[in-house]
Amino acid sequence: MIRCVIIDDEPAAREILTSYVSKVSALELMETFSSSLAAREYLKENETDLLLLDIEMPHLTGIELLNSLPKPPEVIFTTAYSEYAIDGYELSVIDYLLKPISMERFLKAIDKAEKKLDHQNAQNNWLKIKADGRIYQLSHEEILFAESMGDYVTIYTQEKKFTFYQTMKGLSNTLPSQQFERVHKSYMVRLSAIEYLEGNQIKIGDHTIPIGKTYKEKFMKSYM
Repeated sequence: MIRCVIIDDEPAAREILTSYVSKVSALELMETFSSSLAAREYLKENETDLLLLDIEMPHLTGIELLNSLPKPPEVIFTTAYSEYAIDGYELSVIDYLLKPISMERFLKAIDKAEKKLDHQNAQNNWLKIKADGRIYQLSHEEILFAESMGDYVTIYTQEKKFTFYQTMKGLSNTLPSQQFERVHKSYMVRLSAIEYLEGNQIKIGDHTIPIGKTYKEKFMKSYM
C-alpha cells in the first residue's frame, strides 16, 4: 500500500481527490489537510509515501512546504495554475496535475508513483536492528512477523527471533506498507508470509497470530 496525504485548501478539490484515492486499491489515505502548516507538523511525525499537494495555499505554499521538509515524501502536485509546471519538474516531483483533474489523468500519475516507489523499495530492502549488543541487517523477505511488547519488538524469521528497543508504530513507519500490514495492536505481518486465514487468526508456520477488530477491515483489503 502507498500511504498518501492530501493537502489542498479547497474543500471541493479535497473531496474529489479523496474519492479518487478511495477507488485505487494500492492507495491508503492517511490524512487530508486544508492547511499546509498543519500538514507540515503531521509529516514531521508520520511516515508518508506520497503527497497529493496543492501549490497555491495561504501562509505556506506547496513548494515552500516541500522545501521545508528534511526528508520529503514523493509528490504529485495538484494545482489550477499551469505556470507552476516548470517548478514542479525542477523539484523532481512525480507528476503535475492541472485542475480540474480527471480520473484517467489521476491514474496515470499514480502508476508513475507506484513504479518509482517499487524501485526505491527494491534498492532499500533491508532493515537494520540492534539486538543482543550486535547490529543485524535483515532482508524484508526474511521477516515473517513482528510482535510488540511495550517499548520492545520481537521480529521472527524462519530460524531466529530478534528482540530490540522499538515501538510497533516506529517499526510500521520503517517497513514498506506494500509488504507489511499491522493486524493487531501487538502484531505486524509480512503479507506474503501468510499461509492461510482461519476465522480471526493468521497462520504463519507454527505461529498463530490474532487479527484485532479495529485492524481487520483494512487488513482484509490489503490481503485480498
